[in-house]
Amino acid sequence: SLGALVCDLDPGTILASDPSVLEKLKLCPALMGAQRDALNVLLLSGDTEYRHPSSWDLQTLQDLGPLVLALNQTTLSLVAEAAREDFRRSIVAAYISQGHSQRQKSLILLRALAAASAASQPRLKRSADRCQSEPITASNIYDTIPFLSPEELDLCLSNDVLIENLEDVLVLPITSEASWVLKKKVDEVRSSGIPEEQLRHLGVLSRLYTEQEISQWPVTSSDTLSALLSDSGGEWNDSQVQQLLSRYLALGGSLTGPLLQEIGGKHLCNLQEEQIQQIPAGAIGTAGQLNISSCSQHKKEQLYGKAQEAFASLASTPGPYYLQIRPYLGGAPVEDLKELANAGVAINMDLDTFLALNPKELQKLSVTDVKHLLGKNLPELKEHEQEPSVVSWVQQQSQQELDCVLGIGLQGGRPEPTGTASPAATSVGTVTSPVPTTPATVTSTATVTSPAPTTPASPSLVPPRTPTPSTLSPTPSDTPPHTEGPPVPSATPSAHPAVTSAAPCSTHQAPTTDRATS
Repeated sequence: SLGALVCDLDPGTILASDPSVLEKLKLCPALMGAQRDALNVLLLSGDTEYRHPSSWDLQTLQDLGPLVLALNQTTLSLVAEAAREDFRRSIVAAYISQGHSQRQKSLILLRALAAASAASQPRLKRSADRCQSEPITASNIYDTIPFLSPEELDLCLSNDVLIENLEDVLVLPITSEASWVLKKKVDEVRSSGIPEEQLRHLGVLSRLYTEQEISQWPVTSSDTLSALLSDSGGEWNDSQVQQLLSRYLALGGSLTGPLLQEIGGKHLCNLQEEQIQQIPAGAIGTAGQLNISSCSQHKKEQLYGKAQEAFASLASTPGPYYLQIRPYLGGAPVEDLKELANAGVAINMDLDTFLALNPKELQKLSVTDVKHLLGKNLPELKEHEQEPSVVSWVQQQSQQELDCVLGIGLQGGRPEPTGTASPAATSVGTVTSPVPTTPATVTSTATVTSPAPTTPASPSLVPPRTPTPSTLSPTPSDTPPHTEGPPVPSATPSAHPAVTSAAPCSTHQAPTTDRATS
């Protein structure tokens, strides 16, 4: 019943738990070092359904599932060599059809199995640095290379066999140590430079080359660049990609939409501004959704300009236009954002896009602009009110307008100046009875009425009253003394009639769109 909490158990609890805890630990994405140690101690006890490691066979190793990744060298070395060999061959057979992340796990297992074999058997002595097993040929690549140590691979694989079968060799599970052996052999054969055709097949080896070495590659074809950037070869670091792209562009290459997809937004942002300027607008139009959030503001503006050109034909249809240009709106000026807001069609901007807008431009948007941009997503703005750009924007807006136009509970706006009625409150107020043209007199319990109309009130709506001495006699204060009954006109109008703070939003709100007038 602990569910995923079992993944947080300390080593002592794992050891003290029922052995069935192993099945729950299989669900954990990864185990910490001390947890793995406890797991191995538990398995070495032999008091689990898997019995002692010395009795394990191929089926047992497969039944352990993800726990096999946590087995240490001590545990693996107790497993029979035949079982380890069968397990290793099953990993190699499945490797070719696996994705990148699963391949990484397979390589970890192969390294662990190789280390266990080396620990349990005395290593064969070299004889004059010669291969002690059957030499590797094109016909036995799959049965030999995955099972050799880096030293054996160096001795048993000739440079010529490697170059002739490079593509087949690189689809096999190769450890990082073995990869360096293969790179050394390629460089020995291609000391004067790797031909472009062979660059396309370097795969994982390409990631071992330095920026200086990459700067000498003959990358002239978009097909070559695309093959090198493929995920199947593993991760590039940023400086390698920048050098690779710089070399391609320096040799006259052009960045197309598919290439931009291969490059990805992260690496695109590492290009120099001059290189970004070389990207054709048409390439942006066919590149799909690129994440340029890591770009500098100036680079975002560069890419937005190109996207604006690429999607210009959609500008008359705000909905489709917004969907295409959305990833690049972080570089948009406020004029373009206002145009989107007032296009007459709800674009329902998502909050991720809204928060990615240039903060300086966001501050220039009005309350109505924001309402129209977000559309049905407006309530989500309340959930992000602590975002720095939102806090800053709210502080510049009238609190009355935030309440009346947005109505989602944002706080922190500017209060209405004392003695000034809010336009938002008076534009959609409720109708009240007319009052005399003389300024209203305020008693200590009375509230201010709406501004007086320019025409006199009808006698039928305001019953006449006879002034009493108490209401006409002056007092030291600007506010007359308290009187019973409704207020009456003052005998001496005040130069500054008292006004209360802005009235709350009327219950009779204007239509949903803020373009309607009261």
